[in-house]
Amino acid sequence: MSKSFIHTMGNTVGKAAALDFGIQWACWAVASILQTEKFYDFAGSITFCLLTLQSLRWNQTFFRRQIIQSGMVLTWAVRLGFYLFTRILHEGQDRRFDKVRTRPGVFLLYWTIQGVWILLTLLPTLMLNSKKQNKPVTKRDYIGWSLWAIGFLFEALADYQKSQFRADPANAGKFICHGLWSISRHPNYFGEILMWSGLWLSASSVLSGWQQCVSLISPLFTSYLLIGISGIPLLEQYGQRKWGMDPAYQEYIKNTAKLVPYLW
Repeated sequence: MSKSFIHTMGNTVGKAAALDFGIQWACWAVASILQTEKFYDFAGSITFCLLTLQSLRWNQTFFRRQIIQSGMVLTWAVRLGFYLFTRILHEGQDRRFDKVRTRPGVFLLYWTIQGVWILLTLLPTLMLNSKKQNKPVTKRDYIGWSLWAIGFLFEALADYQKSQFRADPANAGKFICHGLWSISRHPNYFGEILMWSGLWLSASSVLSGWQQCVSLISPLFTSYLLIGISGIPLLEQYGQRKWGMDPAYQEYIKNTAKLVPYLW
């Protein structure tokens, strides 16, 4: 473990953190005045893109592994950001913010948490892009990239199926239970976790010791947020409130995996 890498990585993460929270807090100021959350997710996606591109520019190495991993992050961020932005423009609001958009202090907490999520999720990519020495691509990279590809397809297809379902007036007030949603109640979250796990696995090819442990925060934190905090719990509670008395919904809950298709 070289001192030069620690110095370079520290500079990269430090500058990324400053840019990250600077963007989130600036957006919060505007969103708080306008009392809107319409560009919350879009701002998050843009920040992912900026930090990824800047980490490459700051270190000027552009190795094959760095380019591929950064390209995957950018592809994910652009697709998800566009999807979420168009969805909220169509729906008008995000129910997560119903009780906070008019409370600046609490609203700031939401933007700050987004900044923490972005920084921790990007850790493997930031650390990878800080590397000054290249290493040959290994089987671990191909496995990691394959996991990302599978996860990306899962998330993108699940989002597409749900948007098509909601666009049909005949499905108003109903819950989706076909396509990927017939084998997992949250296939998009399964894909999300798979993607960041794959990117961590690939980045770990050039990381060692404490570096691998620190970068592992990315998939673990993503999983914790989606499974235990802001993802599945909120949606499951909403589903029970809306369809809890519907026998068909209870049958769906009973017979469909929560996250991992066919398993759990």
